[in-house]
Amino acid sequence: MSAMNKLDALSGVMRTVATLVVVALLAGMVVAMWPDEDRKYVTATFPRTVALYEGSEVKILGVPVGEVEAVEPQGTDVRVRFSYDAETNVPDDAKAVIVSPSVVGDRFVQLTPAWTGGPTLADGATLGVNRTAAPVELDRIYQSLNDLNVALGPKGANKNGSLSRLLDATARNFDGQGKQFHQTISDLGEFSGTLDHNKEDLFASLQQLARFTATMRRNDQNVRAFNRNLAQMSVFLEGERDDLAGALNNLGRATDDITTFVRSNRRLLKKDIDGLTRISGVLVKQREAMKQILDVAPLALNNLAVAYNPLTGTLDQRANIGENINQLQSDPAQVLCTLVNQTDGSGRACDAIEQALAGGGGLPELPLPRTSPFGARQPERPVQVEKVDKTLAGIIDGGER
Repeated sequence: MSAMNKLDALSGVMRTVATLVVVALLAGMVVAMWPDEDRKYVTATFPRTVALYEGSEVKILGVPVGEVEAVEPQGTDVRVRFSYDAETNVPDDAKAVIVSPSVVGDRFVQLTPAWTGGPTLADGATLGVNRTAAPVELDRIYQSLNDLNVALGPKGANKNGSLSRLLDATARNFDGQGKQFHQTISDLGEFSGTLDHNKEDLFASLQQLARFTATMRRNDQNVRAFNRNLAQMSVFLEGERDDLAGALNNLGRATDDITTFVRSNRRLLKKDIDGLTRISGVLVKQREAMKQILDVAPLALNNLAVAYNPLTGTLDQRANIGENINQLQSDPAQVLCTLVNQTDGSGRACDAIEQALAGGGGLPELPLPRTSPFGARQPERPVQVEKVDKTLAGIIDGGER
């Protein structure tokens, strides 16, 4: 084999080796960059990440589930990329919090809250600053305390001794009042608890107040007119306040007199009220009779006025008893129908009377009255008639005397 052939063979071997090396490197890069299906990745932005490093733990309820992959500054914030087990469920609205287990030592990222159901956080999710939190550093606490001391010190609020005087006055005011101050704080706590338990009613009251305010706003002109009228009334009352005061004074005296009168005449008033109650009861029971009286009384009074003869001072009337008897003998059916129709307006009773008189040949001839206009006979012996008191007092008391 010639030297040229050997060089060609060696060159071919070198090219093959180089190709294999390049393929191996590409395969390694693909494997390194290929996402791990067993893990999920999240990128969170924190305002600061003191003592948080690559490899720090990621926990849920204190149980490690992942680790920090990278910590990179980004402007005024820090971007942290971390991963956790894909089998671990994290709520879709989860937040990332940097927890400091001690003053000195590494910190870890806590995912909160724990998942109890619902959608989960997607792989590759991003959490902004509004969904992250970092602990306040000890040096910042010291700095805040120092700033407060300087602000309250002799170069600040106590430059002229104002703070010292305030503390002295407060000490004197609360001297011996510790129990009351403690009770006030306790009552305030109970009041806050009551408001918390009745917050629905409180908010409902506020809503009603808002509706009332809206109604007042819609009726602004009417409210203004009412206020003007009220102001005018106030001015009027101010001008008449002496008379108003006198009236109120007299009213007070009258009230005293009425009280004294009621106390002195309590029994009589009770008796009068009882009688008035009984009268009211009688009027209620006799309301039909009262109605009939009110219907008939105007006509009766009118007839009485017509019958009165002012020249002789008598009531002139004509009984027509004889004519009525003659009419009863000549046409008894008409007379009886006239009497019956006053109580029965249907006419059936009148028809029955006409039929009865037509079949019986009429009424016998009646003698004209001589001694008594009504033809009444005196009873052979007097009949004992029970005397009944028809007055209002008699009716109230039962009608018997």
